[in-house]
Amino acid sequence: MPHPLTILLIGSGGREHALAWKLSQSPACGRLLVAPGNPGTAAHGTNVPDLAVADPPGVVAFCRREGVGFVVVGPEAPLVAGLVDALDQAGIPAFGPSAAAARLEGSKGFTKELCAACDIPTAAFARFRETGPALAYLRARGAPIVVKADGLAAGKGVVVAETLAEAEAAVQGLLGGDLGAAGAEVVIEEYLAGEEASFFALCDGTHAVAFGTAQDHKRVHDGDRGPNTGGMGAYSPAPVLTPALEEEVMARIIRPTLDGMRARGTPFRGILYAGLMLTAEGPKLIEYNVRFGDPECQVLMPRLASDLVPLLLAASRGDLAGALAGGAPDWSAEAALTVVMAAPGYPGPVAKGSEIRGLAEAEAAGALVFQAGTRREGDRLLADGGRVLAVTARGPSVRAAQARAYAALDRIDWPEGFCRRDIGWRAVERETAG
Repeated sequence: MPHPLTILLIGSGGREHALAWKLSQSPACGRLLVAPGNPGTAAHGTNVPDLAVADPPGVVAFCRREGVGFVVVGPEAPLVAGLVDALDQAGIPAFGPSAAAARLEGSKGFTKELCAACDIPTAAFARFRETGPALAYLRARGAPIVVKADGLAAGKGVVVAETLAEAEAAVQGLLGGDLGAAGAEVVIEEYLAGEEASFFALCDGTHAVAFGTAQDHKRVHDGDRGPNTGGMGAYSPAPVLTPALEEEVMARIIRPTLDGMRARGTPFRGILYAGLMLTAEGPKLIEYNVRFGDPECQVLMPRLASDLVPLLLAASRGDLAGALAGGAPDWSAEAALTVVMAAPGYPGPVAKGSEIRGLAEAEAAGALVFQAGTRREGDRLLADGGRVLAVTARGPSVRAAQARAYAALDRIDWPEGFCRRDIGWRAVERETAG
């Protein structure tokens, strides 16, 4: 690459802190701007807190003014809203799917219909916009059953209902307006039994390459109890996804999706994040996300040994095959594990403003502390959101990474914060049994 690029990273969460950490290490990155960013991203680039990322013309104007040569979009909302389309039309290279391709996350119903058309293994489903037919369907099917808001709901639009009453309440709440437009349509799915895993593929519209695996912990409390969250921790790689299963996922889920999207005239470029259920019949797709996961990104980036920037550029240009002519991306053999620290009340309304100390001590213990819901007030670091920190460590096993992450986390002085103490338990059990 002849000249280092000015790169604009869109987002403000823990995922974006991990991406900023990784992007800034690239020789191809001359200047890193992060909009709006957080106190953690400021250590790796320049935050642009006043740039309205929901205003595509404003982002385009900013890029022209600042000489931005590449934009990396972190969160899903700007993708679904068409930010990459606006950048493409302006001739500004951007990593992420078009609005039409981002429907894979923006509409669960769209994805289910694509699966049906392309013979992609997934749960049986039905779509509803009216309460009466939805309740009749539930009563005919029985529980357990899964009720999902069709649209974007920040990880909180899915109810795995153990009882019919719980399923009926979810349908009535969603179609009654609890999540606004996101719940104007619901998807009711067959309950799938098995173990969940996350599979990532880097895509350029035609080609795809596997880009890491992980397992996260959605429930807020130890033992997988309590309400679903955006994710309380994760580890990578996912030991349950063997090389044979990874190839099956690529062959039966990822490649047919790329083919189906291209045939529709909406090729998918970006990160395709498949939430999988590993059933007795093989891997089945639960849902797609069209960006890096959070907190999965916080364990993928520390394991990625390859330079991230050329890979993202190649995907955005439709030239992944050329970029990978020398071989697949290089990953550390070590495991990585991250533990999320959250504010009191999460995943409901949270208390903000409590002071956080000890991050330097945690990092001195061998961890990376990725910030999410934080803000600076003078020299003080304050909690300013639900998920606030992600404490990440690597090790020769998941057990070792877990021990290092919790040892570092225990050096953080934030009495108000809480975390799960069992992140990685499935993998640790496997290692112990093995």
